[in-house]
Amino acid sequence: MSDLANYSAHEVLKNGCSIEIRALQPEDEPDMLTAVGKTSPQSLRRRFFAPKNSFSQKERSFFMKIDFSNHIALVALHEEGSEHLIVCGGRYIVTSPGTAELALIVIDQWQGRGIGSLLLRHLIGIAQNRGVTKLIAEVLPENAAMLTVFRKFGFRTVPGSDPQTIHLSLKFT
Repeated sequence: MSDLANYSAHEVLKNGCSIEIRALQPEDEPDMLTAVGKTSPQSLRRRFFAPKNSFSQKERSFFMKIDFSNHIALVALHEEGSEHLIVCGGRYIVTSPGTAELALIVIDQWQGRGIGSLLLRHLIGIAQNRGVTKLIAEVLPENAAMLTVFRKFGFRTVPGSDPQTIHLSLKFT
């Protein structure tokens, strides 16, 4: 496990709210499940491309066991009283040398505040520093907000094998 397992940065959203962006930790599982519980069925379907209201043990294990080498996962936390609430999560997984697939989700209450863009900026920076030369993502056509976020960072539409999704790619030069 690399030093990325201790990654942490503080950011301020457009509305002045402070958040912490940090590496996902194994002990975050209950908080991740709470965040999923606060996410609408529509947002979950846009992230997982299918109706989702629970996760199997195998899925939870996959999402929580991060090697911080080929699988990088970050969360955005908001401090509310003495609690740190997970309000956004993102990850990339190296799929072949130099290429990684990226995914993000923002819980509904926090959408539209720029948090997805902040998390994406951190993931892109980490990917570049780790030698990733191309990031790819798949987005449902109805997910206009996420398409806007990806395109703001220079992702371009590319041909893909699934006609039900929009395939995006960002190459680093």
